[in-house]
Amino acid sequence: MNFALLLFLLLVACGLVWLLDHFFLKPRRKAADHEPWWVEYPKSFFPVILAVFLLRSFLVEPFKIPSGSMIPTLLVGDFILVNKFTYGIRLPIVNVKLVEMNPPRRGDIMVFRYPEDPSLDYIKRVVGLPGDEVAYRDKRLWVNGKPAPTTPDGEYGYVESGLRYITAKRYRESLEAGPHAILVQPEAPSIQLAGVRQFPLKDNCAYNEDGFKCKVPAGHYFTMGDNRDSSSDSRYWGFVPDRNIVGKAFFIWWNFEKLSRIGSNIQ
Repeated sequence: MNFALLLFLLLVACGLVWLLDHFFLKPRRKAADHEPWWVEYPKSFFPVILAVFLLRSFLVEPFKIPSGSMIPTLLVGDFILVNKFTYGIRLPIVNVKLVEMNPPRRGDIMVFRYPEDPSLDYIKRVVGLPGDEVAYRDKRLWVNGKPAPTTPDGEYGYVESGLRYITAKRYRESLEAGPHAILVQPEAPSIQLAGVRQFPLKDNCAYNEDGFKCKVPAGHYFTMGDNRDSSSDSRYWGFVPDRNIVGKAFFIWWNFEKLSRIGSNIQ
């Protein structure tokens, strides 16, 4: 079950017990009588659950990175915080936007509900805004006909799931939000055509063995993982609707295996 929904149901249940006790049970209880446990516990938990619900719904929400698609920026096992109001204030559970705030920028790391299964949260980097033409050719990102500034930054090695050691080229790529690190495996193709699925508005894209080009439709965003050759992203399953946006990742607050990452800002 969706954790936000579970938290909301607990909040409602505890709130109803508190109201029942305040208006009906307490006036009829003798002063010397103790509250029954099924009243005492929900009343005690209610303010705590309310505070947690409001905090994670409107301010910040914690997430754990489950895959290596954002290496080297985010590692498997990173616990991160996501700003829930940067892109607008939304109703919890239904994710309907109430107040418009700042739009996403190219280069932001965004958490969103996976378009193919909104019960899952994904995290990728925004590379295309509504109206942009995004292309990826010969391992190079192009936005509106211009290549994203990219400079070599050495090599990077890591162990992939299945204990396969990967050595990739590391680059510094610059978008609107600033420079960030990406990984590229030179021997891998620019696009795995067999992995491209049918998705809404796919007619906005053209694919070939050298890469792809997409026109981002209104109200949608194009995302890619920093680990370019080990990421399932908009290249394969399509655009991210604005209604699916959860928030902007900004801080690493814990990693059990790499304590040096604790307290790092996300770029």
